[in-house]
This record gives sequence, C-alpha cells and structure tokens, in this order.
Amino acid sequence: MDEHRIAIIGFSGSGKSTMARQLGEKYGCKVLHLDCVHWMPGWTERDKDDRERIVSGFLDENESWVIDGTYRSVCLKRRFDGATHIIILHFPMHICLFRVFRRYFMYRGKSRESMTAGCRERISVEFLWWVLYRGRDKSQKEFFRQVGIEYCDKTIVLKTPSEVKRFWERGDL
Repeated sequence: MDEHRIAIIGFSGSGKSTMARQLGEKYGCKVLHLDCVHWMPGWTERDKDDRERIVSGFLDENESWVIDGTYRSVCLKRRFDGATHIIILHFPMHICLFRVFRRYFMYRGKSRESMTAGCRERISVEFLWWVLYRGRDKSQKEFFRQVGIEYCDKTIVLKTPSEVKRFWERGDL
C-alpha cells in the first residue's frame, strides 16, 4: 500500500473534516482533526506546548495520515514537509457560511466527531467574525498562496464543491 500523508487546510466551514474522514477511510490512514487538539472540553484552549506534543506524537507514530486544520502554530513546517499532498479548500465565503449554519443545525447541542467531546456545537459572534472576516483576511489568503508556491509539486487547490466532486471522480491522489 502506498503511503499517504495528507494535510488539509482551508477556511472554516469549507469541509476539511469531512474530506479528512473520507480520505482516511479510502486510504486506511489515521486521521487527526486539529480542532480536537486545539480545544479541550468546554471550549477551553489547550496549551501550545501540549498541542505541539500531541501532533508530534501523531506524526511520529503514523507512517500514513490525514491531518485537517490550518493552525499555523502547530507543527506546520513538519506537517507540510512530510505531507505527500496538501489540499487547500479555498471556498467562497457564502458557501462556508452556509455550511457552518448547516453543521450547527445538524449537531446543535452535541459534539461532532471531528471536535473534542464536551465541545457542543455552537455559533457565537466571535466565530461568525472568524468565518466572515478574520479567518479569511488578506494574511490568510496570502498564507494559502505561499503554501501553493512553496509546495507546488504536492498542493491541490479546490475552490468549489464541484471541484471537490471532480477530485473524488478522478480517484487516487
């Protein structure tokens, strides 16, 4: 079996966790959702050193993996250098916002599988601000652009749900 080491980054609500789960199933890879690393129960942020230790341990223990989440401060260079593929989900704001609300209504009052237990799905003003502005500001877009340049030989940029559909139809990475 070929080794797959896939890093998925993108805007909030773009479908990173769903794609990670599907790729993990397809290739038989362990999946790490960085939201589970970042958040502890009750939406408490985990200490940076603990986040680094968890992600480093995951990378050390697994030859094949899928990691979803941008989180630039957590083993970023190691994740990207070690990845066989980097997938950037660069969806328009209205699609991400729609998906955030759809996810909320799907999981309202529960923790979804790609989130830490004890972090019940919610929508706050701060999170909406992140989805609409801060999480897709000029620096974030520039970061995605730089990833595409620096890792051009292994980066796939998908900008619409139809591009994701074609990605799945093509088959293997």
